[in-house]
Amino acid sequence: MSEKRQNLGKVVFNGILTENPTFRLVLGTCPTLAVTTSAINGLGMGAAATFVLLGSNVVISALRKFIPDKVRIPSFIVIICMFVTMVQLLMQAYLPSLYESLGIFLPLIVVNCIILGRAEAFASKNPVAASAADGLGMGIGFTLALTLMGCIRELLGNGTVFGASLLGTSYQPMLLMILPAGGFLVYGLMLGIINALSNRGKEDAK
Repeated sequence: MSEKRQNLGKVVFNGILTENPTFRLVLGTCPTLAVTTSAINGLGMGAAATFVLLGSNVVISALRKFIPDKVRIPSFIVIICMFVTMVQLLMQAYLPSLYESLGIFLPLIVVNCIILGRAEAFASKNPVAASAADGLGMGIGFTLALTLMGCIRELLGNGTVFGASLLGTSYQPMLLMILPAGGFLVYGLMLGIINALSNRGKEDAK
């Protein structure tokens, strides 16, 4: 039992750090660049994607032996659509301001390559528990990446994080950071830093 828990823990850790979908696999870059103008937007998008990842992975894994191979991709998309619709309705009802902020990128979770990629590469080939762990790990990794980028861009672009002022009234905002070019700049710098740290870790291990 403890070995099984260890394996599930490795699967979760893999999605958070080793194969982080944003910084290691470079997937889902469109919502990453578009919604991270603020920390709350990044957290909201990440949480929505995590819900869809977890739910779709579990259902696809449970039905993997019953879905014909020829229609597996359309079947996966239908299942993913179901969870995206649930997220949309819940967010529209209880978090209308966040729903408006995320806009078109919320329904576009349906075609997010992270969601469909994990369904095809992992959930369709593994048991339910492992697929749930994979969805949770990938979702947490995606959420952490988006929230971190949102914090950096909001702090430099507005002087706030989650709406709270951190740099005082004398700070002159770098408006570039909340524009599309700022998203590319922050994302590129973070990818460079993470790759450098990863390479240094590999050299130290030798």
